[in-house]
Amino acid sequence: MALTARNTHRDIAYFYLGLIIAFSFSGIFLNHRQAWHPSRYTYSEQEITVAPINKADVNDAFVESFSKAQNIDDKVRRFSVNGDNLRISYVNHDVQVDVNTGKGKLETYKTTPILGQMTKLHVDTSKWWIYYSDVFGVAMLVIAITGMFIEKGKNSFRSRGWKLALVGIIFPLIFLFLLA
Repeated sequence: MALTARNTHRDIAYFYLGLIIAFSFSGIFLNHRQAWHPSRYTYSEQEITVAPINKADVNDAFVESFSKAQNIDDKVRRFSVNGDNLRISYVNHDVQVDVNTGKGKLETYKTTPILGQMTKLHVDTSKWWIYYSDVFGVAMLVIAITGMFIEKGKNSFRSRGWKLALVGIIFPLIFLFLLA
């Protein structure tokens, strides 16, 4: 087999096909994580009632005590009191309580099998994954560059493709600088 742009493009694309698909889904999921996040989907929701809460008493010690009282064995990510609403966010739970009435809800989250793990592809920071992602990035550049030399004639990169590539570069820049 000759080392040509077409062969290189095809073989690297075949090799990374699964990762390209997984990254595509992962990116789409993360773009829409406010509506549905496969790493944190609601597994159960239950109503809770506690004694009315004095806003001034809400601190780390209060949250720790509250967590024990509600049998929440989870790491606290953050908490806040906005108006009359106490919110506590844990890794796998969320709590909202009306401080005046003590009524609220406890949501428990669980990871969607396979899809939840795929979203970690975009956010994993382990050393081995960073190196693999760098190799993947270089491979995507090779796929892009070799793709420029596959087609000949009126549909080639030199004749027509560079215009589409230029639009492909400008389009995200418009969103980045003008619409963000």
